[in-house]
Amino acid sequence: MKMYIIVKDNVPDKLVPVITAHASLACYKKFETNDNMIRWINGIFKKVVCVTQENEFEKLKDEDDFILLTESALDGREVCLAFCPRIEYSKKFKFLKMWKPQNHQDENRAD
Repeated sequence: MKMYIIVKDNVPDKLVPVITAHASLACYKKFETNDNMIRWINGIFKKVVCVTQENEFEKLKDEDDFILLTESALDGREVCLAFCPRIEYSKKFKFLKMWKPQNHQDENRAD
């Protein structure tokens, strides 16, 4: 089982760690009584962080059992989806790209 966390590709790198941490906790709180979430939190609780473009992000909103996060530092813009853990996801998840930092200029700064 794993929790997918999907971040839009236009979110600044320096915000992604905090956004994904919030996403994981918010997803847990929203689905804490869900049987899959209970099994996940009592197991290894794997998480996968992926990045996607706007159009793919919108299509993922058609999936079940997720929470949408916005970011106040970005004027309340939608930035992330976190999906309740499950054993199997739809085929579109297999084609998502893993997130990795794109903007290296801020990597050693803590603002």
